[in-house]
Amino acid sequence: MRILQRYMLWEMTVNFLGVTFIALALLLVNQVGTVLARAAQLQYQRGFVLELIGLSAAQNVAILLPFGLMIGIVLAFGRLYHDSEMAAAQACGVGVARVAAAVWLLALPVTALIAWLNLDLSPRAAAAEAGLRNEAIRAGINAPLEPGKFRSFSGGHIVVYARAAARNGDLTDVFVKRSEGLAVETTVARRAHYSGSGDGLAETITLYDGERIEGTPGTNRFRIMRFEQQLIPVQTPETGTRAPRVSELGTMALVASRDVKLQAELQWRLGLPVMALVLTALAVPLGRLRPRQGRYAHIWIAVLVFAVYANLALAARTWLEHGVVPAAFGLWWVHGLFFAMSLAAILGPGMLRSHRARSQR
Repeated sequence: MRILQRYMLWEMTVNFLGVTFIALALLLVNQVGTVLARAAQLQYQRGFVLELIGLSAAQNVAILLPFGLMIGIVLAFGRLYHDSEMAAAQACGVGVARVAAAVWLLALPVTALIAWLNLDLSPRAAAAEAGLRNEAIRAGINAPLEPGKFRSFSGGHIVVYARAAARNGDLTDVFVKRSEGLAVETTVARRAHYSGSGDGLAETITLYDGERIEGTPGTNRFRIMRFEQQLIPVQTPETGTRAPRVSELGTMALVASRDVKLQAELQWRLGLPVMALVLTALAVPLGRLRPRQGRYAHIWIAVLVFAVYANLALAARTWLEHGVVPAAFGLWWVHGLFFAMSLAAILGPGMLRSHRARSQR
């Protein structure tokens, strides 16, 4: 490889990695907030949180790479044009072929990585995350109740508090609040026993020697009942058997299906590598600068193009799922539209110069 090509490849790679890592950091911050909120609501144990954050991020990292690739190329060419290095290289006879070779030496491996992430890793991570969420819920349910701490179940509809615990594990001086709609049920008991099923799919709180008050706040109608023993079943959310989501299905299962939603998911997975190639072709003309332009002059255009491209692809996916767009068109018309834009941006200046030269003769 020529020295200039290695130099250009290095510039693009450094900018690509920098932009991608910054975008990944922002993604992780968002994923941390989402997972922590869910963990607090569903009582996840600490050991599950970091793994859930990683699996959630693995499903979305593929969309960051086309963005990082495009912005990295625009930044690299912007600096080369701003510092007049591209002008010097062109004056020395460096043609379009050498420049394109350096660009595609970076773009093709990144596109292969995007294809692997979107076609293989992302569905496996989605399936693993769903299984881990259920495991985290079961682990939280089967964890012993700690005296002196409030514990919520069933999405916050049941709140349990115990002042102390006996040697045999039973809780003493127990307070339980249950709410359903406007009705509130408050129970106090001298002793309680908490038990979960062997499969972790159900649990029961047994109260002994207590008093229960039922009613609706704001009204004068209440019922007070004393009991020797009472059972409180606790629901376990999201642990039942369910059909896998579309994002959890393997790519080969999507290929074999004729369902419109599955075909939309397949075209989305195949479309991200195509998006990376189209954005690479569009990034090179966006990186060109006129004399005295700032090196970051076209960054906002690149960000705008990516935002429009990605959102239009997401909209086309939704239209395909609802039958608005024929399956033959699918998401491919979006890629075709932006590919035509990239061709116009690449070939347009040369055709315009040829037309002016002919008109001056």
